[in-house]
Amino acid sequence: METSTTLWKLLWDFDPNGLLVLDGKLHVILVNPALCRMLKTDAESLLGRSAADVLGDVTEFRSALSGREKIVGIEREYPRYDLYVRKVIFPIPDENIVAGIFVDLTTEWKHEQELQRLKHEAIQEVRQVVDKQMRVAQEIAGLLGETTAETKVSLLRLLEMLGREKG
Repeated sequence: METSTTLWKLLWDFDPNGLLVLDGKLHVILVNPALCRMLKTDAESLLGRSAADVLGDVTEFRSALSGREKIVGIEREYPRYDLYVRKVIFPIPDENIVAGIFVDLTTEWKHEQELQRLKHEAIQEVRQVVDKQMRVAQEIAGLLGETTAETKVSLLRLLEMLGREKG
């Protein structure tokens, strides 16, 4: 039995995912070190606190507890902690508690945000280049139109003068 307890303690301590357990009133009763790292604090600062104070919106936890259903794959940003996670939330009805697993996706999410920013900038640059090319093409067309008209006037004058000399 002691080996089993030690194994669970090791898993709890070394799991890279944040683990959180709330009581029926949605107060923190257990956290693992990974969640403490994600929230940039220690267990003592979290234990006993209202989950709403720590996480803000706890609608999913409340729903899981009252509806006795697990909620899988909800992604959420926690700007206060510079954190983006995918959550799995599930009730433990016999104990009237609810647990959450937080998978830290912050690095991937930031990478995706940066990619989106770069795409947006590239699109803006392409639009600016196309707009500039259109302006230049219109200016060239305008200049060609003017010089063509001037050439036509000059040629007509020349033809008129040549026509007078023949006449």
